[in-house]
Parts: sequence; C-alpha cells; structure tokens
Amino acid sequence: MELEIKKYLFDIHESIASIESFLGDTREFKSYMADKMLRRAIERELEIIGEAMSRIEKLDSTIEISGKRQIISMRNRVIHGYDKIDNEIIWGTIIRHLPTLKTEVMKLLEK
Repeated sequence: MELEIKKYLFDIHESIASIESFLGDTREFKSYMADKMLRRAIERELEIIGEAMSRIEKLDSTIEISGKRQIISMRNRVIHGYDKIDNEIIWGTIIRHLPTLKTEVMKLLEK
C-alpha cells in the first residue's frame, strides 16, 4: 500500500479517535444537541474523514471500505450545505457507522 494512502488512513483513524474523545463515555443525542461547540468539532472531524476518503479513492479506488461514497457525500454536505445539516443523520453516523469504519481502517493500517 502506498505511503500516502496510509497517511490518509491514519488521518481517518485520528479523526475517529478525536470524535470518541469529544463524546466521552456519555453518548447521548440530547447532550450532543445541547453543545454547539461539540457539534462543530465533530462536523470538522467528519470533514477530515470525508476529504481523506476522497483522496484515497482518487489514489486507489480498489481499497475496500464500506460506505466510501456515503462518507465522501457526507463531507460534501457538511461543507457545502452547512445550513442544512441534519443533526440526527450526523448522530446516526457516529453511532452506527464510525465503529465499522474504525475497524476497517485499523485492518488496512495493519497490512
């Protein structure tokens, strides 16, 4: 695997770790909604994840990451549609999809 791709995978891993750190042990949608700074910080990390994924896709589209297109699309929505961000979709992504992405990225980094 190309070194540049590994760098982007590491960036994704770091952003996921940051999101997990920001949320702490208490993962409640109500707490997420009550904290604008937390929401903005998580949105920024999702932007980084999506941009890194886009760059990986351009370098090697054969790399297996489930939901690759959806991740890139979310990045585009967060950046370009900031006024239309659906916090429930962001929260669902955090709870349902980030754990899978984290596992896939770790496996790729271990190769």
